[in-house]
Amino acid sequence: MKQTIAKQRWLRLIPIAFITYSLAYLDRANYGFGAAAGLAEDLHITAGTSSLLGALFFLGYFFFQVPGAAYAEKKSAKVLIFWSLIAWGLLASFTGFITNVKLLFVIRFALGVVESAVMPAMLVFLSHWFTKAERSRANTFLILGNPATVLWMSIVSGYLVNSVGWRWMFIVEGIPAVIWAFIWWKLVNDKPKDAKWLTEQEKVDFEKQLEKEQEGLKPVKNYGEAFKSKPVILLSVQYFLWSIGVYGFVMWLPSIIKAAPNMDIVTTGWLSSVPYILAVVLMLAASYFSDKTLNRSAFVWPFLLVGAIAFYFSYAIGSSHFWISFILLVIAGGAMYAPYGPFFAIIPEILPRNVAGGAMALINSMGALGSFVGAYIVGYLNGLTDGFGASYIFMAGSLFLSAILTIWAINIAKKEKKRQSSDLKITA
Repeated sequence: MKQTIAKQRWLRLIPIAFITYSLAYLDRANYGFGAAAGLAEDLHITAGTSSLLGALFFLGYFFFQVPGAAYAEKKSAKVLIFWSLIAWGLLASFTGFITNVKLLFVIRFALGVVESAVMPAMLVFLSHWFTKAERSRANTFLILGNPATVLWMSIVSGYLVNSVGWRWMFIVEGIPAVIWAFIWWKLVNDKPKDAKWLTEQEKVDFEKQLEKEQEGLKPVKNYGEAFKSKPVILLSVQYFLWSIGVYGFVMWLPSIIKAAPNMDIVTTGWLSSVPYILAVVLMLAASYFSDKTLNRSAFVWPFLLVGAIAFYFSYAIGSSHFWISFILLVIAGGAMYAPYGPFFAIIPEILPRNVAGGAMALINSMGALGSFVGAYIVGYLNGLTDGFGASYIFMAGSLFLSAILTIWAINIAKKEKKRQSSDLKITA
């Protein structure tokens, strides 16, 4: 593949993917700020109901992952994401106008449904444009929209709430997605064969390279067969547990920090952004070395283990030593985000293209379920115990188990690949 083609793809497509996922993440994660800044108080929402509302997004997010991936693979990721951008931007903005809890329940669930197709569709889109040796970095730049958005959102939302209130925060932060939908439509092509900026020969050469990567992979007829694969099942459970830690952290970090003595909402915003600075650095480093070595497992489970240990010691030290506890939370947050790129590069390397998108969607949908559990139970435990210690233990345990399952799943995938290679040699 010519260097010019490689450079063009990174410069043209990665910024677009990054911004698109950033906007999706903005409109799901700012609820935590709204809740900490007066939404719950103004609408007379109890702690338990607030936890359910924060988590309800992920229940909607759970349902349409696989259909979204199927549509993106068989028809068009471009069309799917265009309409999703418009819908989630309008729903997010409308949150600023609600006056009763029932309508808020509907909006949070609908927002999850609309956004559910975005992640699998974007992963399918990138798999059409980037090779095996690039995929971890491409995935990372996509998912980097997650911590990078929370980083600036934490600061901007703090100032918006302080200046114009939580209602205008939701309205202002929902509008960019609607505008971006039309920019996305103008700039994106589903596959290299549709791109006017590539020559015919470049299109053929690149497609041959992608096809070559499919050689040696065991044929899988359909999604049903793929979903029965042991590595897919284990990685689904792993991502469920991992997401408990991530979204328990994301949704409740502002409240955890704001509970410290003499803490105002603007300072909370600045401190809430710190773990995501470390996350960005670690994500870039992990994806670079994962692609360089083509070793995915070594850049997934160790980070999850570090996250689990940091959560535990943050709990053990307790709130009486806020700054030490906070530093450990920063480490936990950064470590939880680091493995995303290598993790989502695993499936396209063990399953053929016709089912890889669906398998990634299944795994991501289990992550959504874990996110629901994490966001809800962490909030519930905070209210039940009137503190954050039980939440830390819950998130630490989930991350520890996810690290163990990563090792197990990858080992099984390696054994299956070796067995398949042996069978092919015997047949030959």
